[in-house]
Amino acid sequence: MRYAKIVWKSEVRLFENKYLKLIFIAGIVILLDQVTKIIVLKYMPLYHSIPIIPGFFSLTHIHNPGGAFGFLAGQGPLVRKLVFIVVSFLALCLILYFYRVTPRSYSLLSTALALIFGGAAGNLVDRIRFGKVVDFFDFYIANMHWPAFNIADSAISIGMCILLFHILFKKMPD
Repeated sequence: MRYAKIVWKSEVRLFENKYLKLIFIAGIVILLDQVTKIIVLKYMPLYHSIPIIPGFFSLTHIHNPGGAFGFLAGQGPLVRKLVFIVVSFLALCLILYFYRVTPRSYSLLSTALALIFGGAAGNLVDRIRFGKVVDFFDFYIANMHWPAFNIADSAISIGMCILLFHILFKKMPD
């Protein structure tokens, strides 16, 4: 028990500088996102699908040239790439601003912002490298598919849910 208290205190001290928390959480998200995408790119042909839970979940290698739910997918590749890189960069700057002004006492909110930052950065890496995002989580029931997504999208979604909780229940900093 004494060891657990010592470890916990050292972990808390590690995050005394709130930017270390951002770097740690966002870094883990980016690392997991990029490693899983490298594995998918290396071992799964495009459009190949591996059923994990038949009738519900598969790993399916696809590329999303648009934004969420295929937004701007019909535009030319140069336009899409420029728009998404600029928008992603601006979003990252805005998230950094909100992270900076969030008090340390709002630990869950800063975690949410770090998750969103990491997810946005992970997808930005794909936009810069490929001009599109690699997706592979495919949930469905019969022929009804949820749009495929990746680790970065998951981090953004979890972070947004936490942020929404703070907004709805007036748990935002003054």
